[in-house]
Amino acid sequence: MGNARTSDADATLVRSLDLRDADRVDAGQDSLSVVVKDCIDIAGYVTGCGSAAFATAAPAASHADVVNAVLASGCRIVGKANMHELAYGMTGVNAVNGTPVNPIWPDLIPGGSSSGSAVAVAAGLCDFAIGTDTGGSVRQPAICCGVYGIKPTYGRISRAGCSPAESSLDCIGVFARTAPMLTQAMAAVDPSFTPETLVSAPKFARIKVSMDEAVAEQLVLGLMEGMPIVEVMCLEHMEAAFAAGMTIIGAETAAAFGHLIDDDAPLGEDIRARLSAARQITPDQVAQAETVRAAFTTEVDRILETVDAIVTPALPVTPPTLQAAKDPQTILPLTRFLRPFNLSGHPAIVLPCSPSAGSLPMGVQIIGRKGDDARLCAIAEWMAQTMLVFRKEG
Repeated sequence: MGNARTSDADATLVRSLDLRDADRVDAGQDSLSVVVKDCIDIAGYVTGCGSAAFATAAPAASHADVVNAVLASGCRIVGKANMHELAYGMTGVNAVNGTPVNPIWPDLIPGGSSSGSAVAVAAGLCDFAIGTDTGGSVRQPAICCGVYGIKPTYGRISRAGCSPAESSLDCIGVFARTAPMLTQAMAAVDPSFTPETLVSAPKFARIKVSMDEAVAEQLVLGLMEGMPIVEVMCLEHMEAAFAAGMTIIGAETAAAFGHLIDDDAPLGEDIRARLSAARQITPDQVAQAETVRAAFTTEVDRILETVDAIVTPALPVTPPTLQAAKDPQTILPLTRFLRPFNLSGHPAIVLPCSPSAGSLPMGVQIIGRKGDDARLCAIAEWMAQTMLVFRKEG
């Protein structure tokens, strides 16, 4: 493929590539094909972050660590994926590069910020895709587009070569159309990852949460009641953790990109407004959020001492239409069950329910012990194999 940007009619990729490890030319066309989010460095190409502010930036001098890892594993990188500008939004709408079209539900948002990565997988443009997840930015678009997504344990996968460079929340994650491919993708991006096989059915704790009636009826009264759940519990600090995650992501994004406002850089109006608001966050507010982080993390760890995984709905509501998403109030709830686990740093996977005629996207989230990513992937595979409601193939 060449280096030309795709047409505005297909805004999934900002650039098509055919990138391989020169030392692994034998990988050929049989190797796994991968798409990489545009906030991750690929040597020789601009890291655009979905923003006109970086359109004329110098190309990256070297690959991000995760790019080196996937190339060393024999994968082929076939494109850089579009994204919500500066990875600071949940709709995936992008006025600069165009908005990737949700392949199964074209009237709905693709989700963000890793919109192009989710759409590329759902559309069959690659075997798996790499995104980043600071507050649900892999898991939310995964469910919006009907695919699997994982946010690994915080710090497990090197973020060297990612933008922003510093974050206490952000994780590199991956998307796939099946649970087994999600496991393969994790092994490709993380040389320390060794796949596991379950020898017995896992035990789950379900967290009591409020959600839209339609989601509750299908997930809680149907799917989740059929799981081997040993406890139904409350996470006392769940709502506070969501708010604390919003505070910290705001402070850290303002620190990374706030200068673009001072430089009068070309930014989308939504991003400019969010950055301006984020710059008002005080050190005291961040300190309070860190106190919540400690309390919530302890609470999650305590539950995971007695079960293999925690289960929640992936989203409390079904994703809005592109038109409805113009109202910020329709977007705010989408990461209510996702963002808290960025704050705590636990690995989390979302599994999409199988699409059926007239259905809307929804699914479940499972959360595991820190460092237990391989076991969590094995649990996701077990669920996909034993529970017919989950999507089995692309």
